[in-house]
Amino acid sequence: MSVSQHQSRVAATTAAREPARTGQRQLRQVRDQGGVTVEAAMALAVLALVLVSCLAGIACLIAQIRCADAAREAARLAGRGDADLAASAVATLAPDGAVLSLGGSGDLVTATVTARAIGGLLPGVTITASAAAAKEPGQ
Repeated sequence: MSVSQHQSRVAATTAAREPARTGQRQLRQVRDQGGVTVEAAMALAVLALVLVSCLAGIACLIAQIRCADAAREAARLAGRGDADLAASAVATLAPDGAVLSLGGSGDLVTATVTARAIGGLLPGVTITASAAAAKEPGQ
């Protein structure tokens, strides 16, 4: 068998196999066509969930700071004997729906401010802050 006959035989065999390979590639491409779309949708959903969780955490942190400020101011006002002003200070400084409870013993007044996180959108999460102040003489 000459070299040219061998080359033509190899070319014929390769040409016969090529349509089968092309068909397999096309079939593989058809099966994989929606894979990237599904992966992108899953990635976007996870990204949105992470973003919402971060924003909820930041909102809880802000609510905690507001409750602490309100409790400190309420304790100071209650120590002066102005319980009504303490309640109005909590209504102004604390998140909406916050509850003030005053207590204490002896020469100390304790104010506790409690609020639901993000207006109740996070079930089971409650923000609480307490502060104490000395009673002023004569109160």
